[in-house]
This record gives sequence, C-alpha cells and structure tokens, in this order.
Amino acid sequence: MRQNKAKKLPQYLAGISVCMGAMAAGTVLGWTGNISKELELGALNDITIDEADVGWVGSISNLGGLLVCFPIGIICDFIGRKNATLLLTAPFLLGWILILFAQNLAMILAGRFIVGMAGGAFCVAAPLYTSEIAEKEIRGTLGSFFQLFVTCGIMLSYILGYAVSVKVFTIVMTAIPIIFCVSFAFQPETPIYRLKQKDEKEARYSLKRLRGSNYDPSHEIQELNAVLDELKNNNVKISDSLKKRSTKIAAIVSFSLMFFQQAGGVNAVIFYTSDIFTDSGSSLDPKEATMIVGAIQIIATFISSLVIDKLGRRILLLTSSLFMAVGLLILGAFFSLKLRGLADAETLETLGLLPIVGLCVFIIAFSLGFGPIPWMIASELFPSEIKSVASSIAGTLNWLMAFLITKFYGDMSASLGGDVTFYIFAGICLIGIVFVFFVVPETKDKTLAQIQRELNKETLGGIDNCGFQDKK
Repeated sequence: MRQNKAKKLPQYLAGISVCMGAMAAGTVLGWTGNISKELELGALNDITIDEADVGWVGSISNLGGLLVCFPIGIICDFIGRKNATLLLTAPFLLGWILILFAQNLAMILAGRFIVGMAGGAFCVAAPLYTSEIAEKEIRGTLGSFFQLFVTCGIMLSYILGYAVSVKVFTIVMTAIPIIFCVSFAFQPETPIYRLKQKDEKEARYSLKRLRGSNYDPSHEIQELNAVLDELKNNNVKISDSLKKRSTKIAAIVSFSLMFFQQAGGVNAVIFYTSDIFTDSGSSLDPKEATMIVGAIQIIATFISSLVIDKLGRRILLLTSSLFMAVGLLILGAFFSLKLRGLADAETLETLGLLPIVGLCVFIIAFSLGFGPIPWMIASELFPSEIKSVASSIAGTLNWLMAFLITKFYGDMSASLGGDVTFYIFAGICLIGIVFVFFVVPETKDKTLAQIQRELNKETLGGIDNCGFQDKK
C-alpha cells in the first residue's frame, strides 16, 4: 500500500553526501590558517616564500572561486546537478596534486587557484542540489549543512596544520574529494532537473529514493510539473525572467546578502585570527586559538541547522547581524585602547580577554545566520528557469568580495588602524540589520512554488513584506 508520508533519513543522507564536497571546499579556505610561518620557512618542498607571497597563496583561491561560479550554473543545467557536482572532483585532485609536488611558488599558486575553482563551484552546486531534493519542512536544515561542512573542513585544516607536517597535511586534503565522490555517486539526480528534461520516470525514481520506497510521488510530481508548465506557458526565458518581480526581488535580496556576508569582515577575521590573538597580547598559542575559533564556528553552525526551520531565516539573520556588530565593536574598542594609547599596560592586561570575547561573539553570530543563510536563500528565491545562472552570479559576487576583503584587510588595517577597520565592518553589519528587516522575505515552511507566488504578488517593504505575513 502506498502512502504519502515521506521519510526524512534518505534526504539527510543525500544532503550529507553532497556536503562532503563542501568539507573539501572548507579545507581550501583553511589550508593556510595554521601553516603560514611554515610556508615562509620552506616547509613545502623547500620552497621559501615571503609574507606577501603567503598573502597571495591565501587569497588566490578566492579568484578561482570567482571565475568558476558563473560557468558551473550553466553546467548544472546542461549535464545535471549531480553530474556537475561529481565533475568537481577532478579540479580538486589536480589542484592538490600540483601543490603536493610543487617545485616553485608558481605551482603552489596554480594549485591554489584550481582548488579555489572547485570550492567556489561547490558553493553554487551543493545548495542548488539540496534545495531541489528537500521537502519544505527540512529544506532549511539541509541547506545549512553546506556551511556546517565548510566549517568542518576549515577546522580539519586547522588541526592538521597544527599536528602534522605540511606534506602530510596536503596528502590528506587530496583524499577528501575522493571520499566525497565515492559517497555522492550513489545519490539520485534532483527530481526537478529530471522533470525539466521531460523524464518523469527518473523523477519518480529520484523521489522514491529520497522519500522512501513506500512514498507515492504522484502528487509531488503533479505540483512540480504544474510549476514548470506555468513557466513554459508564460514563455519565461532568462531575458523575460529578468523582468519578473520575483526575479528582481530575489536578485536584490540574494546579492545584498552575499555582500553583507563578506563585507562584514568574516574572512578577514578568520584568516587573521592568529594575528588578532597575537596583537591582543594573549598568551594563548595562536595556532591553538585558531582551532578554538574553528570549534566554536562548527558548534554554532550546527545549532543553526537545528533551529533554522523552527525560527526561520529572518530572525536568525537579524540576530546574526546584530551580534556580529557587537563582536566587531568589542574588537574595535580594545584596539582603540591599545593602539591609540588610551589605556596603560596594566589596564590592557586586565582587558586581555576582551578581544577573545569579541572574536568568539562575532564567529558565533556569523555561524548562526549570515554564514549559512545567504547561500541557501539564493537557491530558494530565484525562479527555476534562472536559478542556476542567478545563484552563480551571487556566488561570483561573494567570492569577489571575499578576495577583496582578504587581500586588502592588512592594507586597511595598516593605513586606517585595526580599530577603525573593525568599526567599518561593524557599521556594515548594522546596515545589514536594516536591510534584512525591511527587505528580506521569510521562506520557512514554504514550497518553492509558494515563494514564487508570494514574491510576484506581495508588496516589498514594511509589514507587507512576505517576511512578515503570508497571502491567504
């Protein structure tokens, strides 16, 4: 006897397996975190590099991510979400092998650029896949798995960079994409993609794989086909979709959230965590401090995955932005006291824990909201005919901002002062609060079709924003 109650476990397993690739992306971000000094001393194949070179080694992966975000959206539409994601194993392996056997700085930079391409592509492909396989009740949780596994990858990099040689560290990095490929190869393609290809038989197979063998997918297939037929009947080409109200709102929300995520300074804070601890005068080993921050980020992101489908996206974004600003203001205040001679050495020693508190508040707040949600909400808001391309553009903006902030944070800090830099980041977070309150809609417990209907009908702004109420 068929039933319509879907199992959640297969969806969780599919989400976890695709996010193993997100862990691989996290290792790209965290690779230089605890080995910068070792790289300068030639720990990787006796290649000695200076501090400026280390900065490029750390940031060039962002350029790789920026370059590939747009093409991966097209590839996802051409060969499917699953195949496109599996394809990313190749650049991961190529990049890490180049780094592992590097004979000069150019090979290291080339390898970092290529693994950055793979990591950037995952930032588009993985959220796209999870948004199309999940039921509305757990779509937020599955979507937040992406950021959770990224933080796990960052943490793994911190631990290995502290515990083993650079060579062994890089060998382990090479193995992670292989583990992803093996685990994800057995998962189904998304039902939406199958239906877009007019393959209802495979769409049914995907839904039964994802919802359980006793699940009757007929009603869900009918709903998805209705959405796709509506798009087809309305002659919705990409050029036409750009004129739709829902697309315009989705673009404003998604691109702005990507901007606020990076312009709030998260990559600068993470990449320069050890320097922040050192400059604060803390006696804690900077490498150990980096691992503590990584652990805090994992815990906070995991908590976010548990509550995102209960509390909703908006409340988490508002809370996240507020406390990110608080953490940055704490950091700014301490460095104002220290750098501008506003407090004596004894007072600074008494306040030594202040920057650590500010850093932890910032990381926790970011991980609860602005870490996972911007990636997820882009895949929720855009209509399906433009989702891949639009998500790619959003990802490109994110990686561009990440590169600019990471590369020039040191210059900003040197010219303006570390305290002023933190105040600027805090100001951007406060502006983000206003933006989220007045513009960002709520998508909790809503199907993708319902989100499109609401974005096309409701007034943007104030209490008429669909973040505050639903159409009845």
